[in-house]
Amino acid sequence: MKIWKTAVAGCVLLCAVGALGQATVTVFATGLNNPRGLKFGPDGNLYVAEGGTGGVNSTAGQCTQVIPPVGPYSGSRTGGRISKIDASGNRTTVTDTLPSSQTSPALGGLVSGVADVAFIGSDLYALLSGAGCSHGVPQSPTPAPNGIVRVNADGSSTLIADLSAFLMSHPVANPEPDDFEPDGTWYSMVAVRGDLYAVEPNHGEIDRITTDGQISRVIDISASQGHVVPTALAYHGNFFVANLHTFPIVPNSSNVWKITPSGNIKLWRSGVTAVLGLVFDARDRMYVLEMSTAPGDPTPFTGDIVRIDPDGTKHTVITGLFFPSGMTLGQDGNLYISNIGFGPPPVGLGQVLKITPID
Repeated sequence: MKIWKTAVAGCVLLCAVGALGQATVTVFATGLNNPRGLKFGPDGNLYVAEGGTGGVNSTAGQCTQVIPPVGPYSGSRTGGRISKIDASGNRTTVTDTLPSSQTSPALGGLVSGVADVAFIGSDLYALLSGAGCSHGVPQSPTPAPNGIVRVNADGSSTLIADLSAFLMSHPVANPEPDDFEPDGTWYSMVAVRGDLYAVEPNHGEIDRITTDGQISRVIDISASQGHVVPTALAYHGNFFVANLHTFPIVPNSSNVWKITPSGNIKLWRSGVTAVLGLVFDARDRMYVLEMSTAPGDPTPFTGDIVRIDPDGTKHTVITGLFFPSGMTLGQDGNLYISNIGFGPPPVGLGQVLKITPID
């Protein structure tokens, strides 16, 4: 924790990106609370999911808790946020009334809340990761599970799919008992042909969710790969998923798999590290967001982006990112990165960086 606090306290804007290499980097937006997944909307604005500010409520004795050192969590029914960022980088709040929670102090009080966003038509959907009783979020006066909500024009939200209940009634083949989250820790979501697809790292699965709330499993990744912690999800003719992996970090130990819509999985690329984001460009090149590339515990200023060409050749686009946690590609061809995505004290210090790759 001390190294995180010292690093952030001494950081002014671009110090968060360290060695820039050949890429052009600018700070596109600031003032974010644990920024995570981000997408451009049909209005041309950028929408950012934010873990939020955590909470202080405990649900001990009310439901199964996450075991130490990750748990027990503390949480709140509010604090999870979605921000809208215009072309000039100005931030406005879409909603800040979604659940937010944090791990135990022993793990640094890491915050989760809104994990990702996606659009189907003009409708905005949010993937909740910090909700549920096991995350310390009060379940009264109404349940507040992890799930997918539709965000209404007035900032209110409507739950369309209870993903907490689905996990509990549909166990995977190989859960990890020493690192188990009853409500899950959902991370990435994409919209494909009018449906939503979400990846859950702790249980290890990809699920399909329709806009009327029907949930079905595309694949139980744990059944063939074990507890690999899949986090980043992209669609490019097939699904592509990459993993964070367990800690301590072993450089180049993560993979990218190709998964067909029917659930067949095949190793696509190996030799990546602690992945939290994937996107393809118009030339079929994949950009891989690596959260931390140093061995051992996650280390500030060691995040990077690697481009993988169709022939498998790898190129480093940028190094020195501070715990990057999400990535998207704009119509302008630039990459937009959630930076300072977690680690104390991140509230209000999160950024979106605009990165112009150099071919």
